[in-house]
Amino acid sequence: MSSSQSKALDDNLAAPAPTIESQTGNVRRETRLSRASRHGLLASLFVLVAVSEYLYPGFLMPQNIRNILGQSAPTGIVAVGMTFVMITGGFDLSVGSIYAAGATIYASLAVAGWPLPEAAVATIAIGFLAGLTNGLIVTKLNVNAFVATLGTMSAFSGLALIYSNSSPFIAPDPAFAELGRGHMLSIPISIWILLAFLVAGQLVLSRTVYGRQLYAIGGNDEASRLAGLRTEALRTSAYALSGACAAIAGMLIASRLGMGQADIGAAMALDAIAVVVIGGTSLLGGEGSIWRTAIGLLIVAVLTNLLDSLAISSHYQLVIKGTIVIGAVAVDSLIRSRR
Repeated sequence: MSSSQSKALDDNLAAPAPTIESQTGNVRRETRLSRASRHGLLASLFVLVAVSEYLYPGFLMPQNIRNILGQSAPTGIVAVGMTFVMITGGFDLSVGSIYAAGATIYASLAVAGWPLPEAAVATIAIGFLAGLTNGLIVTKLNVNAFVATLGTMSAFSGLALIYSNSSPFIAPDPAFAELGRGHMLSIPISIWILLAFLVAGQLVLSRTVYGRQLYAIGGNDEASRLAGLRTEALRTSAYALSGACAAIAGMLIASRLGMGQADIGAAMALDAIAVVVIGGTSLLGGEGSIWRTAIGLLIVAVLTNLLDSLAISSHYQLVIKGTIVIGAVAVDSLIRSRR
């Protein structure tokens, strides 16, 4: 052993071990930061709702609330899948293209005379395969998630345009519109579907071994691999789930519009990422939850409804949303740096 290595070893041995008090202090500090973040998120929503009601009397009317949630359902469903991906430390820019492809395929199969349940299963399967492709590119080819899904975003969009010949598939059948426009117990079916995804997603992440494994690989991929977790398969499954969620969201919008078109969903990826990031899911992985994504969805939905009611240009709305996303990421970085 060289003299420099011997000295380094002696220094490490001489360094005091962390005390119980210091470890307890770190835990308490993390708890306070987590609690402050959680309370700040809820407080932001309450303030935004109060401001909206003040500036737009009637905002809290049941009909308006139903409209807000119904219109936000596709984005919320995509955000559920995006939460799974981002918890693993990944990223998916292709959800907008899969969303548009799902709308196009579902409408085209309905127009072709397929029974709607079979058309739905086929559409979800295609979305799942698209997401699976993303996962395999990231895990097997070791392509950066941002670059991989940026490439598949273009590829999936092109395939949808080729499939549709750049023309919409119009489905006038009233049964086709039931999914996006129908009601159950006076509440739009799309809201029931959104609630089902939120509840199921929260239960999977918080109550199952699979959910805990996703958090583990997002927190420390190498340690998870050494612990025996199938990190590649787990990460790939998150992308496949994201693709299926995007396809289902596409089915909802196609049903609501009465048609499927391959050039919709240009802003879906940005909206879904904004919802998840505002909800507090870390871009670095290992942190996040579906209930926080639900709060992020409400914040974005309320803000969008308020800006629309005030006749704010969609161009300015993009600027505002982008600024909020940057602010949310900055807050996440600040919280991490103080731990």
